[in-house]
Amino acid sequence: MHDAIGLDFGTTNTVAARADHGGGSDLITFGRGDEASATFRSALCFWEDGGVPGGIASEAGPWAIAEYLETPTDCRFVQSFKSVVASGSFERALIFNKPYRFEDMGQLFLQKLVAHAGGRLDRRPGRVIVGRPVEYAGAQPDSGLARERYEAMFREFGTEIHYVYEPLGAAFSYATRLTRPATVLVADFGGGTTDFSIVRIAQPGAAQRCTPMASAGIGLAGDRFDQRIVDRLVLPMLGKGGKYRSFDKLLEIPGGWFSEFSDWSRLALMRNRRTLEDLRRLQKNAVDPEAIGRLIALIEHEQGYPLYAAVGALKRALSEHDSAPFRFDGGGLEIDVAVERLQFETWIAGDLVRIEQTLDRALQRAGLTADGIDRVFLTGGSSLIPAVRRLFDRRFGIDRIASGGELTSIAHGLAMIGAENEPELWAA
Repeated sequence: MHDAIGLDFGTTNTVAARADHGGGSDLITFGRGDEASATFRSALCFWEDGGVPGGIASEAGPWAIAEYLETPTDCRFVQSFKSVVASGSFERALIFNKPYRFEDMGQLFLQKLVAHAGGRLDRRPGRVIVGRPVEYAGAQPDSGLARERYEAMFREFGTEIHYVYEPLGAAFSYATRLTRPATVLVADFGGGTTDFSIVRIAQPGAAQRCTPMASAGIGLAGDRFDQRIVDRLVLPMLGKGGKYRSFDKLLEIPGGWFSEFSDWSRLALMRNRRTLEDLRRLQKNAVDPEAIGRLIALIEHEQGYPLYAAVGALKRALSEHDSAPFRFDGGGLEIDVAVERLQFETWIAGDLVRIEQTLDRALQRAGLTADGIDRVFLTGGSSLIPAVRRLFDRRFGIDRIASGGELTSIAHGLAMIGAENEPELWAA
């Protein structure tokens, strides 16, 4: 057995685990006492501070959220930045006039992750198994670019880095529950991507417990569901679908601003001089200038995190109840409306069709039908959405569905892979 760290660097949360010497792994917690948690929010907060080198201080995880909540208008709060790793259109974010590449933000994030682990995570661990999606998020994801950026991000983090599909990590974790051979479909519903892996799991004690058969993925998951909510409940009040005057014509307001606003990885970056000046010019010519004014106010007052929290609260409530209120109050915008679960399911119906098509690709690549799957393991936060569950109940039958450790199973399994003699057998 080898010492190894499994790192699930997720769009929404990051989780780390260390392999033990009994074939399992232990989660690394962040913080102290009752406030310690195994999940570390994948977010960064920046603020100006003349007392630090470069004049810009920063924090990550729940500490980033705390800094934002203390002085929101003085901060830049960046979340879901993993979503841009494969985007060729993203070169750098300008934060307080300082450019940050993806790898710059990633390295800073890792430094803070280690600092808040209380010595439980080495500053330069040896073998590290990093989870990666089967397919990256974005309209035209460039996997080669993503790999380059990951390698730059993790270069100083470990001496031996392996990249493994995230659902394979979950498969290793789930295998510890099984006492007999099985063909298992793992479905991982993250913030940015939905990934599937089909794995043959041998009997306990076998020389190779898990053998990958096929994988497929799509850059569509929880954050896309969030966008559907924002698009229906928020953007119409910010000018989407409205008109502006150009000489003697009435033209529809371009949708680019609204697409960026509903993207958690880009919303905070809209708070720059050029974007705000463009929006103020638009406001002068808009048929409904007050709506554009609300859009500007939300950006200027750094309302991305409160909006994210309100959307997340609605999704969680609709997973337990047939209806729930959506409440948001910030930047001069106040919303309090009831939302039916059926409404939400209608909004994401097209996304679920694409996710099911991706599932079919994984089965086809493995040369299997649904009848050839013995067990289905669902993981990731969005796997708790009832419409998602019904999709798998319908395809495989409720008796074959298992879940648990929705936020931690991948890191557990990645650490277990790292303990193997040849972790490259599972590398992507």
